[in-house]
Amino acid sequence: MSALDSWTQEKQSAFLYRVIAGAERSADRRALFAKLAQEAEEQAGIWSDQARSSGQAIPSQYTPSVRARVVAALVRWLGPFRLRLILSAMKVRGMSVYDRPAPHPGHAMPRSVSEIGRRHHQGGAGSNLRAAVFGVNDGLVSNASLILGVAGATDHAGVIVLSGAAGLLAGAFSMAAGEYVSVRSQREMFEKQISAERDELAQYPAEEAAELALIYEARGLPRRDAQNVAKRLIADPEHALDTLAREELGLNPDELGSPWRAALSSFLSFAAGALVPLLPFLFTTGRAALVISMALTAASLFGVGAAISLFTGRPAWVGGFRMLLIGGAAGAATFFIGRLLGVNIS
Repeated sequence: MSALDSWTQEKQSAFLYRVIAGAERSADRRALFAKLAQEAEEQAGIWSDQARSSGQAIPSQYTPSVRARVVAALVRWLGPFRLRLILSAMKVRGMSVYDRPAPHPGHAMPRSVSEIGRRHHQGGAGSNLRAAVFGVNDGLVSNASLILGVAGATDHAGVIVLSGAAGLLAGAFSMAAGEYVSVRSQREMFEKQISAERDELAQYPAEEAAELALIYEARGLPRRDAQNVAKRLIADPEHALDTLAREELGLNPDELGSPWRAALSSFLSFAAGALVPLLPFLFTTGRAALVISMALTAASLFGVGAAISLFTGRPAWVGGFRMLLIGGAAGAATFFIGRLLGVNIS
């Protein structure tokens, strides 16, 4: 980014900080974002001096872009919490205060930079497992409903198999494409933000440490401790950028893997779930295939619901029965709709 672009970015951040401070009900958060607005104005001044020294013209007054004004209006209407992801994408720092509870006294923050590094690189496996479980669930429910709907309309085994295979492939490719675009977009946003953060860290490390200290202080750490931790983090190149991305921007680099790997994982998990209700029709036909398909689907729905309970904290049998009822209702509805349509068409 050029010095002029960085000046514009900091002025936009200051504008949005003041909007957030005005919309915040918490006095501590209002104070945090008001201070961050001041910090952003000071950093804009640094970029302004650098731009002028290189011969670039700086506008006499900052005018918010249409995007910034729209986001500001939404923040005033819906509140900063609901807009935190959009605000992070616009390089508004401090969004991590909405994602984490206030630290417990005596255990507010890690005691060392290395401890922060260890904490920052945990939890990625849980997100991957959660995505896989929900991918299997999507494939199972959608293709079971499709197959039961077609089976309700016709007894022709070829039509049922063709419909199930089409549903499996169409759904899996759709999920893979959506996941690729999602992860790629997140990664591009992160790369852009971390590049700007790297420039700022090189340009004014003391100011970056001050901003980080403000965020830690807003989360409950005493001012002196917040300043000491922030200074140690900024002084450690191995963790400085990672910490700034998480604490200032609310980004999690561990969750931004390869778009191709995410697409393949989504494709396979959806296909695995979608294959379950289709399998019996590949080996047998008629009522026997339908009964086996329903039994396999019911057992799988219960199993997926029990697995989802690992993330919700509910008892496994409650999650299993709930998913069985939801999936069963969807399958029964499409079966009877298919039966009704089949009778009318014939």
